[in-house]
Amino acid sequence: MKTIFVKPALVERKWFVIDAEGKVLGRVAAKAASIVRGKEKPVYAPHQEVGDYVVVINADKIMVSGQKSKQKMYHHHTGYVGGLKSVTFEKLIARHPAAPLELAIKGMLPKGPLGRKLWKNVKVYGGASHPHEAQSPQALDV
Repeated sequence: MKTIFVKPALVERKWFVIDAEGKVLGRVAAKAASIVRGKEKPVYAPHQEVGDYVVVINADKIMVSGQKSKQKMYHHHTGYVGGLKSVTFEKLIARHPAAPLELAIKGMLPKGPLGRKLWKNVKVYGGASHPHEAQSPQALDV
C-alpha cells in the first residue's frame, strides 16, 4: 500500500455550524472533532489537514447527564508549587461559557503540530451569533 498524499489546493473546505443548545457535551465534541479531522471525507489522511471548518454556537446551553454539572472537575496547574486549581463544570460554564466544549474538542484532536493547526479551524461561541456569516456555513444536526 502506498501512502496517500492529498494536494492542499485540491481539498474542498466547507464551513459547518452546530447549534449546541440542549445537546450532550461529548456528542457535540466528537462530531466537531471528526469533521475538523476530515474523517467523513473519502480523501482522509491521518497525517494531513483535509477537514472542514466548524462553528459551534450556543455553547453556554450545552448539557451534561446525571450529576456531572456538580461533580465533573476541570483541573489546571499554575506552574508554581502546590498550584493545582480545580473548578466544577457549573462554575466553569458560568465564567467562560465556551470553555468546557473547547476543552472537550481540543482533547479529541491529535497532539502536536497537526492538532494545533486543526484547532484553528474550530470556532466556539457562547451565544447564538457568530461573525462567520460571510462563509455561509451549512447547519449540521448532531
